Amino acid sequence: MILVICGPPGAGKTTIATTLAERLEARGELVRLYHSDAFSRRTYEQLYERAREDPEDVLTLVDGTFYKRRWQTQFDTLEDVRFVHVTASLETCLERNRTRADPIDEQGVHVVSREFDEPDAALEVGTDDCDPEAAVDQIERALEAWGWLVDEA
Repeated sequence: MILVICGPPGAGKTTIATTLAERLEARGELVRLYHSDAFSRRTYEQLYERAREDPEDVLTLVDGTFYKRRWQTQFDTLEDVRFVHVTASLETCLERNRTRADPIDEQGVHVVSREFDEPDAALEVGTDDCDPEAAVDQIERALEAWGWLVDEA
């Protein structure tokens, strides 16, 4: 399964994706995590290439804004792709961006928020009042419902 964790800058995508990967790896799950920030050019093409090459028994996590429909559509061509749309208010995103070690230009946050084409998401996670652990809990429950994880309880 490929899980695309998308949303505006500052919504919490990277924190959620990293926390989810760590939690699943601790359970013994095979996970690969790709962050859009790791690529300086052809970002979405490179994310696509890597996700496409992963074996079926690996949960592939892809973290990026995916604010343009064409990037979402490209990933929809792969098998067993689910989008998790991470949301937060513009004010929350701007505030979080300011506290980053390497913040992006605030105008970029505004542009992505304004031009964001919402994906056909299998799950939406609002992070204004939800900490990363609670967000990951929601995603784990969804993974169980989708048959990827077996409930440990």
